[in-house]
Amino acid sequence: MKKYFIGISIIIITLAGGYYFYQSANTASAPTAAISSDAIFASRIADLAGVRQPLAQWRGKVLVVNFWATWCPPCRKEIPDFIKLQQQYGAQGLQFIGIALDERANVQSFADEVGINYPILIGDLEAMVLAKNSGNRLGGLPYTVIIDQKGKIIATETGELNTAKLTAIITPLLK
Repeated sequence: MKKYFIGISIIIITLAGGYYFYQSANTASAPTAAISSDAIFASRIADLAGVRQPLAQWRGKVLVVNFWATWCPPCRKEIPDFIKLQQQYGAQGLQFIGIALDERANVQSFADEVGINYPILIGDLEAMVLAKNSGNRLGGLPYTVIIDQKGKIIATETGELNTAKLTAIITPLLK
């Protein structure tokens, strides 16, 4: 019963935070000068096999780093679009990276179910700190950071990111 209550509380807080961000900023926000991609590229986060992956291995690509969870409805809704965009633009230098704030078994099951075609990492407290240091002040999910080939954060978005908005941001950055 206690586990159920905690899970419901997390969902309510996440939805409330997402609604707040949706109402206050329904566009991709330009990052402030204080936000740097250094923390992202310095991070090593475990993949689904438990191997810690250095995010620096994707430096030089247009990166879409998405913090998400399987229990987050807007997160689940945007991922099929990410799969399509990864397939469409991957050869041009686009790389999605999903950082799940969730249990490995849940993430693996969801990834298999929808056919995620980009790297999925499993975050914990370290990933939450990384999201905060990348501009996610209130800890809402989903949270997405878009980085150009030079390593500059171009945009951040809290809340669901649709294909049209994301395509408008990434296509000018691609080779």
